[in-house]
Amino acid sequence: MHYGRYLDGRAWRFAMWIARCGLVLVLAITSAAGQAPVKREHFHNADVLYDWVSNSRGEKLRTFVTRPRSVTGKVPVIFFVGWLSCDSMAYPDGETDGFGALMLRLIDQSGYATVRMDKPGVGESQGVCAKADFQSELEGWRAVFASISKYEFIDTNRLFVLGMSNGGGFSPLVAQGSAVRGYIAASSWGRTWYEHMIENERRRLTVEGKSAAEVNDAVKSFIQFYDLYLNRKMTPGQVVASHPEWKSLWYDDADGQYGRPAAFYQQLQSLNLGKVWQDVTAPVLVVYGTGDTIMSRADSDAISETVNRVRPGMAENYVVERMDHLFTVDKKFYDPLVPAMLKWMKERLGSN
Repeated sequence: MHYGRYLDGRAWRFAMWIARCGLVLVLAITSAAGQAPVKREHFHNADVLYDWVSNSRGEKLRTFVTRPRSVTGKVPVIFFVGWLSCDSMAYPDGETDGFGALMLRLIDQSGYATVRMDKPGVGESQGVCAKADFQSELEGWRAVFASISKYEFIDTNRLFVLGMSNGGGFSPLVAQGSAVRGYIAASSWGRTWYEHMIENERRRLTVEGKSAAEVNDAVKSFIQFYDLYLNRKMTPGQVVASHPEWKSLWYDDADGQYGRPAAFYQQLQSLNLGKVWQDVTAPVLVVYGTGDTIMSRADSDAISETVNRVRPGMAENYVVERMDHLFTVDKKFYDPLVPAMLKWMKERLGSN
């Protein structure tokens, strides 16, 4: 892990002058240890401020705050809450995946400020992502959210929270009741993690070509496996040790899953997203693609159904046929998505 030394004020202003002249500027920021330069993003219509927040462990977490160039005074802000994997929210190489395409286009086309964070152990953030549990990650998101008010160009009264994948499910916990103009939950979930994973296992086994009989037998075992793992807080390795007949079922690490520790998912399972979303008083847009093989339609619908049960009409669905988890259709980013999101946000702002 390396932590960049940043240009002093004069050098930074000179660098931004070059960038505004339309030249592609890659900031060659080299660590004191002499490691490779850190590549930086470049936008046509926005400047990026690189900052830090700290969590209770004293770990410094890298934040990315963008400011639109063509707008003066205070501007609305989009707060991005990221996904499950240990991947950076910075995209110095451009639209390398659909999540990046969504964020980069919103940054350049919205005229709004935006805020992102790299979770512990990702990019320049301190810590070890593979060992960081959900609570430590959530703590980081909350610290970044609390820091927004220090940026004089951000209008905290015109704030949107956009959560992608795992981040969309728990995004209201980041705001902690603060006034928000709207939430966008994209390719996300609103049920228990246990329900999500049982459905995911059935889908995975089916895609792998297992027969219907084999799938049913495996799912019966997975129901018990995930109960011990998620609800009774055993690691997958401990579950397999106590039930050796399930050894062939497990396909991931003994201490975790998908590159995160077992505690991460146990803490997700402890969340009551029904309460989280029924307490939301701001408008909600739920984005889902029928080609999503990670989060199901039921995962997404749980959010809008929960919100509308308490406040009818407050949540709406934006469903795209054949769009996958990364917002692509036939391996191409779904271009109408960004204009649709911007239209929805501007409608929420009204004349303000």
